[in-house]
Amino acid sequence: MLVLSRKNMESVVVGGPGRFERMLKVTVLEILNGKGRLGFEADASVPVHRAEVWEQICESNGADGVPENPPADVAS
Repeated sequence: MLVLSRKNMESVVVGGPGRFERMLKVTVLEILNGKGRLGFEADASVPVHRAEVWEQICESNGADGVPENPPADVAS
């Protein structure tokens, strides 16, 4: 696991120059009472889910790996 420290309005980018396009940008929007609010920027074709939602989607996948009931929106 990669662990990074970021301050308000600082970002982390997944992917990058060269062989990879920027896949995901995560920005710390606010830190208040020990909780952080994060903003995610990704292409509409890149699904972004909370971990527990992603796990439910994976469990509901058929044998072909495609969700049987895909979520209506990509940001959960």
